[in-house]
Amino acid sequence: MPGLLTRLKMTLGRVLFGATEPALDPSAATPTDIEMMRRALSLAESAAKEDEVPVGAVVYRTETGEILAQASNRRECDTDPSAHAELIAMRSAAAQQGDWRLNDCTVVVTLEPCPMCAGLIVNARVGRLVFGASDPKAGAVVSLYELCSDRRLNHRIEAIGGVLAAESSELLREFFRSKRGKKSQ
Repeated sequence: MPGLLTRLKMTLGRVLFGATEPALDPSAATPTDIEMMRRALSLAESAAKEDEVPVGAVVYRTETGEILAQASNRRECDTDPSAHAELIAMRSAAAQQGDWRLNDCTVVVTLEPCPMCAGLIVNARVGRLVFGASDPKAGAVVSLYELCSDRRLNHRIEAIGGVLAAESSELLREFFRSKRGKKSQ
């Protein structure tokens, strides 16, 4: 939960610049969103087995449910600081459809996007974003920043957070608990 000063700044920003509130009610998720989140969680579990932070992402056509791309984090495997799950999946989806605009797509990701990924989501004109766990340390959709709903930007995204959040959070907690256990040995 953001501190009082942070909440005041966020409120002032909304008043001055008219940012809209993202929907954090997971009940707003469609059955397809939930199905895709389960798929993203499976990708995240696979990432953990490769010693990657367990984050998975799926990009699908909102109207049809057709999956265009899916990915998990690959920063360690690729020694690439930008190899976040949603970035990889969005690049692949754009290539798959032959257009960088993803306005008819939904991006589903197990963890609230960071500033880099939230910026890409805005720049790719993504239609919808569904995420699992909030990220109080780096989240740029609702936690630290609200990039996807900021009216000062040229595009705003319908965002739904908290979808299968408990599963996403537990996967991350277990991964980092395991990492700390290995360091202490």
